[in-house]
Amino acid sequence: MLGDHADAPPYPVGLRLAGRRVVVVGGGHVAQRRVPALIGAGADVLLVSPEVTPALEGLAGEVTWHARRFEPGDLEDAWYVVAATDDPEVNAAVCEESERRRIFCVRADDASAATAWTPAVGRHGGLTVAVLANREPRRSAGVRDEIMTALRDGTLTARTTLDTTPGVVLVGGGPGDPELATVAARHALASADVVVADRLAPRELLDELPAHVELVDVAKLPRGRSATQEAINEVIVARAREGKRVVRFKGGDGFVFGRGYEEVLACQAAGVPVSVVPGLTSSIAVPASVGIPVTHRGVAHEFTVISGHLPPGHPDSLVAWDAVARMRGTVVLLMAVENAPAIAEALLAGGREPTTPVAVVQEGTMPGERTVLSTLAALADDLAEHRVRPPAILVVGDVVAVARPGHYRQG
Repeated sequence: MLGDHADAPPYPVGLRLAGRRVVVVGGGHVAQRRVPALIGAGADVLLVSPEVTPALEGLAGEVTWHARRFEPGDLEDAWYVVAATDDPEVNAAVCEESERRRIFCVRADDASAATAWTPAVGRHGGLTVAVLANREPRRSAGVRDEIMTALRDGTLTARTTLDTTPGVVLVGGGPGDPELATVAARHALASADVVVADRLAPRELLDELPAHVELVDVAKLPRGRSATQEAINEVIVARAREGKRVVRFKGGDGFVFGRGYEEVLACQAAGVPVSVVPGLTSSIAVPASVGIPVTHRGVAHEFTVISGHLPPGHPDSLVAWDAVARMRGTVVLLMAVENAPAIAEALLAGGREPTTPVAVVQEGTMPGERTVLSTLAALADDLAEHRVRPPAILVVGDVVAVARPGHYRQG
């Protein structure tokens, strides 16, 4: 037992539990937090408890569950034990049996009586961070969170832990707010030698790039300066062939009207390794950010995302607008500000009601965000009156009225 050494600091170590028996005694919320991590470590988990939470019961195919009270023989062949019941006497018995068998045991209710403590753990780019604050779990978690935040936002760099092999990574940056960029997107940026970015990529994240990273601006401005897709393909392939790790950084998700797969094909044709980091698509994230759902029970059973860069009737358009008009669900329009009046006319001609609600969200999730509420019949006039400009997302359908009932009752 610990005896006079109760205040000695812990000795940190990383346990490799894959394929090894770990016994968890207790089926409550503490066990519910511990078991998934043990499964993730590859442990052979034996769960001992008369009752377990629904979440633990749902793991029945991944653990062995003995639905009864603890018995000393449960620790046979165990390498590690967690005593997590709400009965101190049971936890004490588990720890005593573990001590007798020389098995390290975590005790959830009394860390001072345990032979092992569970650290606050975080993972980032192949790096595992574990923090122990000597029986102060909240402090451990707080320090862990600060370290993980610093790793993710680049304040604390850990480039050597990231994949920096040459090639191209296509990264979706989300709708614009840097807080909505995924952890994987930040990892990719941190690993880059070259970042090829367009104007809709979260621009604040570009300011965090290290000085050695080459930034290639391929902003595509509406009816302004632009880089052709072919030129972009050439840039990413050429830089990758120089042995560099190239991040193609764009807004939203690169596979939703982002020409992302054209870049995949260009890399494949050139024999350049290419991978993809999906992003939050603005077609869903922007309406959600202003409190508008794209589906709602009893209102919309489907939603359709359409590129509005070509007007109805254009010879190159692939959209059957008459079919869209007959649908009863939500229509989300991207790149449609210029052609919105013509699209509204097509939907009305196809049978949509003139009073169909429309929300126009300009610069969604960004500091200049604003929402204009309208209807199909009034859309052209409202866009002109409010001087709406790209980028903007249009949401057409009754879900808008669900989210803004006051406006449409008055209208």
